[in-house]
Amino acid sequence: MSVINEPTVIGWREWIGFPGLGIFQIKAKVDTGARTSCLHAFLVEPFDRDGELWVRFDIHPNQRNTSKVLSCMAPVMDRRLVRDSGGHEELRYVVQTEVSIGDRAHKVEVTLTDRDSMKFRVLLGRTAMEGQYVVDPGKSYLMGRKKRNVKKEETPVGSK
Repeated sequence: MSVINEPTVIGWREWIGFPGLGIFQIKAKVDTGARTSCLHAFLVEPFDRDGELWVRFDIHPNQRNTSKVLSCMAPVMDRRLVRDSGGHEELRYVVQTEVSIGDRAHKVEVTLTDRDSMKFRVLLGRTAMEGQYVVDPGKSYLMGRKKRNVKKEETPVGSK
C-alpha cells in the first residue's frame, strides 16, 4: 500500500528557510499569483568556480532593516527574463536550493533580485508550492513564529 502525502496548509505569509544558502529564517510572502519564487539579493556577482558559473550575493534578511547583511554563494542554474507584477522585465540569475517550511524541505528554483523597496524579502511562487502546500489566504504563520537568536554560520556556504 502506498502512502499519499497530503499537502500542508500554509498561510499567506510564513517564516521559511534556505539552509543551503545559510538562511535559516526569513519572512516570505506566499504568492500563488507569482509563478517564480524570488529572494532579495544585492551586490550580485557571478564568478567561475572549477569551470562552473556561481554567484555570490548579499541579502538583508529582515524587513525594514538594512543593517544586518548575510553573504551567500550558489551555483547558477540559469538566467531568465522575469516580468514583475508591474510589467517590468529583468534578467535574473536563478539558483536551485532547498527551502524549509515547517517540517518539510524540498528543492526549489529561486531568482535573485533587489527587493529592498518591497515589504517581503522573499516571494514564494506557485511552482515552489506545487504538490507540497495549499494556501489559506486568511491565515498567517501556520508553520510557526520567528525563532529568536538564530545565527548564520561564520563560513559562507559553498566555500571550500
